[in-house]
Amino acid sequence: MSERDLYRLAALTGLAGGVLTLIAVARRAGLLPENGFTHALAPPATALLLLTLTALYLCQRRESGRLGLAGFVLNHLGLSGLFAIEFLTHAVLQYQDAATREAVLTGPGRPYFLVAALTFLAGVLLFGAASWRAGVLPRGALALYVVGLSAAALRAAAPEWLYLSGLITGSLGVLWLSVALLRDAGRPALVTA
Repeated sequence: MSERDLYRLAALTGLAGGVLTLIAVARRAGLLPENGFTHALAPPATALLLLTLTALYLCQRRESGRLGLAGFVLNHLGLSGLFAIEFLTHAVLQYQDAATREAVLTGPGRPYFLVAALTFLAGVLLFGAASWRAGVLPRGALALYVVGLSAAALRAAAPEWLYLSGLITGSLGVLWLSVALLRDAGRPALVTA
C-alpha cells in the first residue's frame, strides 16, 4: 500500500469514525433509540480513529518533532484505552443489572478508567500543541479537536451536556482533519519518497 493510499484510507476511517461518534451522541441524547445496534456503533467509532490519528501524525512527523511523537503515543494509548472502555460499556455492561454496572464502574475498574482518560487528555493536549506548532494541519480543525476531545476525556468528572458537547466538537474537528487529509493525500509534500 502506498503512503497516498494509506492517507486516503485513514481519512475515510476518520470520516466514518466521526459520523459514528455523532450517532452515538444522538443515542445518548435520546434522539436515536437505545438498542443493540445503536450501542454496537460506539466501539468501532473509537477503533477507526486509531488509523486516522496515525496518519495525522505521519503527515507532520518531521514538523511536530518530539512533542508530536509524545502526543501521538499518549493520544494513541488513551484512545486504545477508551476503545476498551467503549467495548466493555456497550458489549458487556449494558446487559448487566444496575448494581453490577455500578460495582464495575466505581470499584476496582475505576482507576483503569481514570488512567485511560488522563492518558487520552494528555495525548490530545500534547498532540494538539505539537500540531499547532507544526502548522501542517488546519488550525481551526485542531482547535475543535483539542477543545472537544479534552472535554470528552473528562467524562467521569464533567456533566453529561459538557461530555456530549465535547464529543460533538471533537467529532467536527476529526471530520475536518479527515477531509483535509483526504484532500491533501495527493500532495507531493505530504507523501514522502
